Formats: sequence, structure tokens, C-alpha cells
Amino acid sequence: MALLKVKFNQKKRVKLAQGLWLMNWFSVFAGIIVFSMGLFLKIELRKRSEVMDNAESHFVPNSLILMGILSCAFNGFAGKICYDSLDPTKFAKWKPFLKPYLALCFLFNILLFLVALLCFLMRGSLESTLAHGLKNSMKFYRDTDTPGRCFMKKTIDMLQIEFKCCGNNGFRDWFEIQWISNRYLDFSSKEVKDRIKSNVDGRYLVDGVPFSCCNPSSPRPCIQYQITNNTAHYSYDYQTEELNLWSRGCREALLHYYASMMSSMGAVVLLVWLFEMSVMVGLRLLHTSLESVTNPEDPECESEGWILENSLKDTFKSTLESLKKIGKFNQVEAGAEGAEGEEGGKTPAIATVS
Repeated sequence: MALLKVKFNQKKRVKLAQGLWLMNWFSVFAGIIVFSMGLFLKIELRKRSEVMDNAESHFVPNSLILMGILSCAFNGFAGKICYDSLDPTKFAKWKPFLKPYLALCFLFNILLFLVALLCFLMRGSLESTLAHGLKNSMKFYRDTDTPGRCFMKKTIDMLQIEFKCCGNNGFRDWFEIQWISNRYLDFSSKEVKDRIKSNVDGRYLVDGVPFSCCNPSSPRPCIQYQITNNTAHYSYDYQTEELNLWSRGCREALLHYYASMMSSMGAVVLLVWLFEMSVMVGLRLLHTSLESVTNPEDPECESEGWILENSLKDTFKSTLESLKKIGKFNQVEAGAEGAEGEEGGKTPAIATVS
């Protein structure tokens, strides 16, 4: 029994073809939207590539760009088929291509669904990328005179100001690295010498943060040095004082920014996938309804369209049997080639008569 069998007359077939033609051009527009989203996400990721550990995060935007291009190509081709299906003579040339084309559409829709899922599932990979990238970038904050790293201070400062964040996980991350360049340190000062000697790595560590960590909306002037020293500031208690620094880490801020962006894009891609599935189902109905026309010379005759010629269970069984036959055929060919190789390797014995 065919799956989703529908009866069509000439009027219904024409309406279906016209509706699908319009839907395909809407799908082309949707493909342009998917392509644009991938391009936008790629640009946004490249803006902060200096604070990211690897390029794995670009897999999602690259996939969106590819799906957008394929969507435009597939739906533009389907629009042409639907337009030509209004004329039986023009439609005849497309008949041999429709089954392979529908199989490709099915694979395309599977890939589109997987890309939509990736948009929701990339949070974990992105979090690891940002955590390692930010940690390494903060180490180069002081290298303003080093070629290739001199831009890192500006990058991190602009990042902390724009996203209202401080450090990797929080402002205390700055206590663990030397973020002040050696060129601004007076090595003849006893305080500087003591701080450098106080740790094994010989770094100048302070309980302070860069100016970009300061919250400008705080009523109190920014306390960015000697943050943990209560006696260094008037009416100040490190344990209870509400610090006028950004409390959120940049990893969390960037992760929230990109994750919310990818979730929105994933929702849009899912809607596009649903629309593409409906177009594919409609094209299959149009294809089968035109193929089942009993009298091609009578355009007014009725016909039947369906999604699957047999039930879902029977179709699954026949597909498995076909795959098994293909596997057995390959085994037989491999065996035959092996036997030929063995025969070719044997050298005939030559009897010599003395």
C-alpha cells in the first residue's frame, strides 16, 4: 500500500506545480538567508580569532555557507522543473533526472537538519576554545613591543570594554600573570625586586587589573591596584566591598554571545529545514502524479500521487535487500579477481625429454 496516496486531476496538478514553483523561489531566498547567517557568524568569529585556541569553531559557519549555496542551487533547479511540468512536452526531458534529484534532496535535508543540531551543540567545543584562547592571550598582554603580539593589549582591552567582562573566568585571573610590561618597571626599586623574587618564575605579579576591567558606572573611582589590600584605600573592605570591576569573566560573556547567536541561527535553519521538507514532499507528489497519468494525450485525466510506492516497512525491507545484494555482488567480484590473480601467478610446468 502506497504511503500518502492522493488523487489528482488536471486542475490540482497545475495548482500543485504553481505552488511548488513559488515555494522553491521562497526556498532560494531562505538559502540566501542561511548563507548570510554563516557569513556573518564567520566574520564575528574572525573578529575574536586572537582569543580563540583553534579553528574548530569555524565548522558551523562554513557548514551554513555550504548549505545556503546548495539550497539556492537545488531549489532553483526544482523551480525550473515545476515550471516545465505545466507543459507535458517540456516535462518529459526531466523525467530521468527526477528520482536521482529527489534522492539528493533527501540527503541535503538530512545534512541541513544535522547543521541545525550543530548550531545548538557547539557550545561545549566553543567553551573549550575560548577558555584556552583567552588564557594564552592574557599572557601576551604585556608584549606591546614584541612583533606579532603588540596588538594583543588593545584586543583584550577592547574586548573587556565591549563585553563588560574581566579576565578569563574573573578579575582574579590577572593576579596570576604579569600583565605590566618590563619597560614600565623600575628594577632599582626594592618593591619591584621583592615582588620578582617572591615567585619562582621571576614575574612581577600584583593584585591589580588593567583599566579596561573598570566599571565606569560605579559611583566610586576605580580601584584597580591593591584590590585585596584593605588599608590601601579609605573606607574599604575587600571581603564586603562591592568592587567597581566587571565581575563576569570574558569566557562566559563571549560564550553567551556566540551561543545565543548560534541558537537563533539553529532555530532559523530548523524552520528552513521544515520548509524544504514540505517542498520535497510536494515535488515527490507532483512527480508521481505526472508519471501515473494513464493517457498522456488526455491532460484532463485523473492520476494518483504518493510519497512511497509501498508502505514504510516494505520500503525499508526492500532497501535492506538491495544493499545486501550490492554487498554480495562486491564480494563475488572480489573473489573472482582473487582467483584470476592466483591463476595468473601459477607458472605452467615444462617437461623436458632427454
